[in-house]
Amino acid sequence: MGDRDELHEEGRFNICTKAGLKTGISKPRSVIHKHGDYHRGVHVWIFAESTQQLLLQKRVDHQHSSSGLWDISSAGHVSAGDTPLITARRGLLEELGVNLPDDAFELLFDFMEERVTYRGRFMDKEFNDVYLVTTLAPIPMEAFTLQGSKVLAVKYISVEEYKHLLVKGHPAYVPYNLDGQYGQLFDIITKRYQDNVVEKILTLQKKLNRYAPVSLDVELTEEDKEVMVLLIQAGRIIDDIFYNQVWYSNASLREWLNQQSQLSEFDMLKWKYYLINKSPWSTLDENEAFVTTADSAMKLFPEATRKVVGWKGVEYKVAFPMLKPPGANFYPPDMDKMAAELLNKAGDLTTSPSLKRFLHSKAKAFLSNDYYDSDIAWMELDSKLDVTIGPYETYEDVLFGYKAAFEAFIGIRDDKATAQLQLFGDHL
Repeated sequence: MGDRDELHEEGRFNICTKAGLKTGISKPRSVIHKHGDYHRGVHVWIFAESTQQLLLQKRVDHQHSSSGLWDISSAGHVSAGDTPLITARRGLLEELGVNLPDDAFELLFDFMEERVTYRGRFMDKEFNDVYLVTTLAPIPMEAFTLQGSKVLAVKYISVEEYKHLLVKGHPAYVPYNLDGQYGQLFDIITKRYQDNVVEKILTLQKKLNRYAPVSLDVELTEEDKEVMVLLIQAGRIIDDIFYNQVWYSNASLREWLNQQSQLSEFDMLKWKYYLINKSPWSTLDENEAFVTTADSAMKLFPEATRKVVGWKGVEYKVAFPMLKPPGANFYPPDMDKMAAELLNKAGDLTTSPSLKRFLHSKAKAFLSNDYYDSDIAWMELDSKLDVTIGPYETYEDVLFGYKAAFEAFIGIRDDKATAQLQLFGDHL
């Protein structure tokens, strides 16, 4: 893939180390391939779910390599200053006329490609990020706008047939070693659409069984109940903030899984386990995804391609990575201000001095972003209602451990059990 850009296109690419890390140095494309410097690229595959087909493009005959051969849906080098995702989106638009948003691109894996061509004059050492775009159905041929200088034609081919042709080494197709890293593409797609629903149900049920439901049998005053209603409303706002912090497309997936939850036992299990984890990644399994993009929300994007009579546009699956992203996102602006209003109302209602102080100080903190006073009030809280709400823990920010995620827990103190625990503690 590395030499698919045309001769006259001289861009600058970032140089990588042998481990794929940035060096802070960029060089012109021709120099990189002359010296054999490590750099980055992207592969993008469009996959039609309903027909289990991949989209291939045929390169024009005057390309450096891949001349006249069928190859990846789209590919390109990552230019200096760009990200792989920007490159993936731009490549699809320029080569095929397909313009899709970020959440259509699923990063599957990356792999290292090394090759020497033109009698040693062209050395390609490239780290490629491989993306999958999953559409509900094939995109009509007339919807594509092909880049005439690079792309001769496009076609869909079944995953199994394409795999068979690559294994045979068919001369009409750019070769890929399926025994190596690139075999992951076919393994992922095949496993994702296996029909063994019974096994999937059992696996998900085992995950759910690790959590034990606990019922609380406590008495609340009418005042506490009124305060509780407001706290639950505030907690739901904080929940929405948390969903967005974990993953920017979480809201779409949550709505989709909820809508699908009544269709089958498997759909209901997915929804239940999602509610526990508040994301498609299982906390108890080192944040591995327990669902796949195949289970994800579907979006219609009519403006993705040129219009075709009788066709409503590209319907794609909202993609998410198989491993949880390492850092929490920023929370949406003004949502915490809505929670602040509810906390102030709850603080006005309660007659508990410590709870009143905590709720009012927390509401003020949401507006000022200064949490010191509210944290002190939280530590001094002595109330039937035990409330934790706001940005506390940094577990979601695996990248640096700096950014606190918003969370809300509303507890009800069991005075009898607390007294028993205190008795035990007094004898330690």
